[in-house]
Amino acid sequence: MATATPTTAPTTAPATGRTGGRWIDDWRPEDPAFWKSTGRRVARRNLFFSVFSEHIGFSIWSLWSVMVLFLPEAVFGIDPAGKFLLTTLPTALGAFVRLPYTFAVARFGGRNWTILSAALLLVPTIATAVVLEPGVSFTTLLVVSCLAGVGGGNFASSMTNINAFYPQHLKGWALGLNAGGGNLGVPVIQLIGLLVLATAGAEHPRLVLLVYIPFIVVAAVGAALLMDNLRTATNQPRAIRDALREPHTWIMSFLYIGTFGSFIGFGFAFGQVLQNQFTEDFATPLAAASLTWLGPLLGSLIRPLGGSLADRFGGAWITFWNFVAMAVGAGVVLAASLVESLPLFLVGFVLLFVFSGIGNGSTYKMIPAIFRAKAMDAVAAGTESAAADKQALRLSGALIGIAGAVGAFGGVLVNLAFRQSFLSTGSGDGAYLAFIAFYAVCVAVTWVVYLRPGTRLAGV
Repeated sequence: MATATPTTAPTTAPATGRTGGRWIDDWRPEDPAFWKSTGRRVARRNLFFSVFSEHIGFSIWSLWSVMVLFLPEAVFGIDPAGKFLLTTLPTALGAFVRLPYTFAVARFGGRNWTILSAALLLVPTIATAVVLEPGVSFTTLLVVSCLAGVGGGNFASSMTNINAFYPQHLKGWALGLNAGGGNLGVPVIQLIGLLVLATAGAEHPRLVLLVYIPFIVVAAVGAALLMDNLRTATNQPRAIRDALREPHTWIMSFLYIGTFGSFIGFGFAFGQVLQNQFTEDFATPLAAASLTWLGPLLGSLIRPLGGSLADRFGGAWITFWNFVAMAVGAGVVLAASLVESLPLFLVGFVLLFVFSGIGNGSTYKMIPAIFRAKAMDAVAAGTESAAADKQALRLSGALIGIAGAVGAFGGVLVNLAFRQSFLSTGSGDGAYLAFIAFYAVCVAVTWVVYLRPGTRLAGV
């Protein structure tokens, strides 16, 4: 099979043992000539459709943060605790499927898996449209809401795929843009829900679903026509086993619980928190929906900045100060809750969303940087450079999937914390205290492992 030179287009042909076509056999993003001549153009094309598919996936994953606003208790008989459960289950399934989605890229190819994962989004969308009407059982709603979790897996496969396309010095930017564009799916579906509530009313939730069905089809067809599979991103045996033995896998997963777990958990729960915390101000679904999209929007838009700042100043430093800011934001929310100040409450939550977005970008930048540093150590110890780089790529890809899965479970914890706090005390104060304590621990872990003077990976 032909192999491309640095100045020619990458070879695209079916790889042995693979199906689906559009396989690139020669991919060298760290080669400046190759990257300038053809690599950058191919990578950007794949990044665009990866972002689009992931964006739709996030929208479907967060579908029930919108649907619960169309379920008045008087009609459907579901209390606030039940609604928190409806948003918890898709968060949990989304976290669970992220790991197999990560390794599906290696098994089937990034393009091929994007086609399938996009098409799978039709299942929860159509199922919700079929069952969502007065009289449906709560059990049925739980099952259907759980199906929306497949949208959470798109992030992991997309990030793993794009990580392989870009050179080291652009990974923070590319991963941040990829994730930020995907994260935008949360506020976009909330804005569409707001539009439906404002025009058609709470009796027409199916309109939200009808908007998304054609976009899901476009995502699958666009991936089929214009994306590529990378041969270099395949055949990574035992990657997950090796990554699970790596201590940094668990440290980075823990930190990602604090950033992405906060973002997705708050995104799913914010509308319900407003309705329960400030009942008089948000007595109608339209009133709650009018503000729920703001935080996720800002958090999504700013995520690429987190990656860019990490590229410039080091991911560990950005992550450290980011967790400090998140602890401050949670403190502002707690203070606002105690004095019942809605403006201060909104300011605090906006801070949490913004800094969770920055932290999402900076923590993901740390992952390839950690293994790049370990690869340089291996080369200094006598390992061949190509072998060390390949090991760094396979472990960083595995860790991206593991951290994405574990971090998404943070969203489950956020929703459970709110559910328990409101059940026990009628307010979210207990949850806010827990968030402050957790962010403080994240500050300490980041300092001790990655910033403390003398540590080998200082400033990654």
